[in-house]
Amino acid sequence: QVQLVESGGGLVQAGGSLRLSCAASGRTFSNYAMGWFRQAPGKEREFVAAISWSGGDTNYADSVKGRFAISRDNAKNTVYLQLNSLKPEDTAVYYCAAQRDYYGIAVATGYNYWGQGTQVTVSS
Repeated sequence: QVQLVESGGGLVQAGGSLRLSCAASGRTFSNYAMGWFRQAPGKEREFVAAISWSGGDTNYADSVKGRFAISRDNAKNTVYLQLNSLKPEDTAVYYCAAQRDYYGIAVATGYNYWGQGTQVTVSS
């Protein structure tokens, strides 16, 4: 089992920044690829970003490319998502997730473990 706890969400004005964190406990964090997803009210959960176990590979949704950055610190068992140049359409609950392989990383059903989510609200 891997337990994931997100933090860092909040209310921010358009153009602002936030840094989300996801702390992992349980099995060896460095064995897992990590992803961030988000879900806005009335919409399906969508892929945001993913990072391989080593941090050497990253992928982003087109909608956040160039604005968001995913990183990880395996010594701290934590993955981060830096959100810059935020837009009102970025408003959602953001979830981190873990899976063993860095395949199909944009597909939510491939992830084995999920956090409870953290709310990000961007005002215009």
